[in-house]
Parts: sequence; C-alpha cells; structure tokens
Amino acid sequence: MADKKLIFLDIDGTLTPAGSNVPPESALQAIRKAQAKGHKVFLCTGRNRGMLAPVLKYGFDGFIGSAGGFIMVDGKVIYDQPMDHEQFKLALDALHESGVFCTIEGRDQTFGDEDLGEFLKSTDGGNSEIERWRKALAEDLGIRPMKEYDGCPIYKIVFMCLEKEQLDKARLLVEKDFSFVCQTVAAHGCLNGELINRAFDKGRGILRVCDYLGVDVKDTYGFGDSMNDLEMIDTVGYSVCMANGDPVIKSHSDYVCPSVQEDGLAIAFEKLGL
Repeated sequence: MADKKLIFLDIDGTLTPAGSNVPPESALQAIRKAQAKGHKVFLCTGRNRGMLAPVLKYGFDGFIGSAGGFIMVDGKVIYDQPMDHEQFKLALDALHESGVFCTIEGRDQTFGDEDLGEFLKSTDGGNSEIERWRKALAEDLGIRPMKEYDGCPIYKIVFMCLEKEQLDKARLLVEKDFSFVCQTVAAHGCLNGELINRAFDKGRGILRVCDYLGVDVKDTYGFGDSMNDLEMIDTVGYSVCMANGDPVIKSHSDYVCPSVQEDGLAIAFEKLGL
C-alpha cells in the first residue's frame, strides 16, 4: 500500500450534521472515489458500535469506535478495551452524587439518566456533542433509561453539568486512569464531555489500525471538529478541521475546510487529491 492512504473521519459535525446519521451526498461520492483509488476510509468516532451502526451502511472499511476503545478493520475486531467495572461504578456514583447528568455507553447499547432530556432543554445553543445527545433523545435513537442498565461492559461515560466543580469528586477518584475530555465551546450553557480510559484514544486507535495494516502513519489523513478529535488530529500525517469546528482543533490542524453543511469533506478530498 505504498501509495495508498488511510482516511479517518469523525461522524458528528464532520461526516454528518451533528446528531444526524445521513452524510451529504457530496461526501459519499468523495469517499467512494477515494476507495476506488485504493484508499481505505474509516470512521473514527466517540460513538459506540450501536450508535455508529446506522452510518456503516455507506460502506466504510472499518471503524474506531468508543473514542478508541473498540476497533474493527475489514470486519475483524482488532482492539476491545471496556472500563474496569469497579472503576466504572466508582466514577458513575461520584458523578451522580455531584449532580452530574450522565450517559453510559456499552458496545452496542447506551443508557442515560432519565431527566437528561429536560436538562438539555434548559440549556442554550450547542456544540456538536450537545446537539448529538439532544437529537438522540428527542428522536429516540436507542438511548435507554439508566434504570434498564443490565451490567454490560461500559467503554465510556458522557457527562453534562452546569459547573466544572461538579467533576472534582470523580476526578479525585479516577483521573489517574481516565481523562476528562471537555468541550471548550462555552455558549451552550453547560459543561459537557467524556470520561475516557487513558489506555486508548482516537490517536492510538489510528496507530493500532496502521500497525495492523502495515501502513506508515505519515500516509494517514484525519478529519474532525471537536475536542475528542485532538489526539487524532495530532497523530495523523495530515489533519483537517471543519469550519464549524472547535478553535483548538483548528489551531492544531494542517487545513481548515468548509463546514459539513457546505460540502467540506468533498472540497477537502478534492484539494488533497484523495
């Protein structure tokens, strides 16, 4: 694969409008043209397998899911690292005791605090992560009530709260082993982010795919928009941020393309010769 590239795409706010499962037709055409040239195109997302499944029908070569915790290449699982159950319970209990609203993500199922929908209605504006959850709840995209959690392995906790101090108790207990990845957009009226195992991230997921396929990381491209894309942007050979993206991600990227609503992926693929 000397002249073939690996292309990694975030979903929400990059491949699709935030909260949507339908990419612009221009993006799909660009992806198909890239694959016809022999390049491989992967999803690289914070979504778990269950929540990214509706996008798989568009014919990707694999995915890095759960922000790097679960990886499939050409139909084969190459990495699978859920949270230790005791640490998961420790973190979730501490967040709940501090009044933090949470969703928890298994491999294929997601469970959310029952009053999260009302909490989101009270906030203003949004970034791509807030909008994803707002729409997922509003459109019933498979987030089940927390009371139905069945003990399945959990890969990630998504949190939302009004004050950063509400995270202090959980930080004290688990920050040694888990990163608190917060979105930096302040306009949405609440703090939101993800609790992610330090054993993985999107960047290390890309390195695992490269190692599995025998591809040099310099032959990779990454497209993202939010703070959970930072490790991907810093790892790939060439990085692209969407115009609708976080200012921090833009500052780390080699190129800022138009937004997802303005055919940004297609324009970037053309510019980069993909």
